This record gives sequence, structure tokens and C-alpha cells, in this order.
Amino acid sequence: MIKGFGGVFWRTKNVEVIKKWYNEALRLEIGDWNGTMIKNESESETIFSLFTEADPYFPTDQQVMLNFQVHNLDETIKHLEQVGVPLAREKESSEFGQFVWIEDPDGRLIELWEK
Repeated sequence: MIKGFGGVFWRTKNVEVIKKWYNEALRLEIGDWNGTMIKNESESETIFSLFTEADPYFPTDQQVMLNFQVHNLDETIKHLEQVGVPLAREKESSEFGQFVWIEDPDGRLIELWEK
């Protein structure tokens, strides 16, 4: 029945600040309609995962966490350093890949993942 995710939507107090940050930090070109189209590549996956309210994987006061797949995590970290975006947590590796976390200007924790 489900073909794929149709989008991720959320509210923010300052759309222009958030648009600029996502463009600079993650190179997402957000258009005048306040959105962008991210097309999945052949090796890309979208994960839908549920967490209990008390799970500490991401802040318990944050209802949703974004996870973006990246081509090269080390290059992504270098880019983030160049534009002044600090890591919220250091790089971790597991059987699922490598991960780092950053925060957007709204304080939303974002996970970056290289498989």
C-alpha cells in the first residue's frame, strides 16, 4: 500500500533562518515554496522507526528526529566545520554504518548517516 515517504513537514518560528541554515549546513536548496525535493538514489534507504517516549537515542522533548544519508561522512564533517556547524555528538560507528549529530537553529537534533 505504501509507496514511500511523501515528505517531512514541521513548524518553525523563523522560516528564513532555518532555510538559510539548511542550505549552508546541508546544502539543501529550499525554494520559495519553503521546500525542496530530495530524490532517492539507488543505494538510498528510508527508515521508519518508532522509539519509546523515554528512549535516550535523541532528546525526549523532541518528537521527531531527521536522519539524512550522506555520501562521505568525513567530507560532510569537514564542510560542517567550514560553515561553523559544530557536532552535537562525536562520530560513532556500528554495524549499521557511521553517524554524527548536529543541531539546527531551532535546537532540533539531526542525525547524519553514512552506510
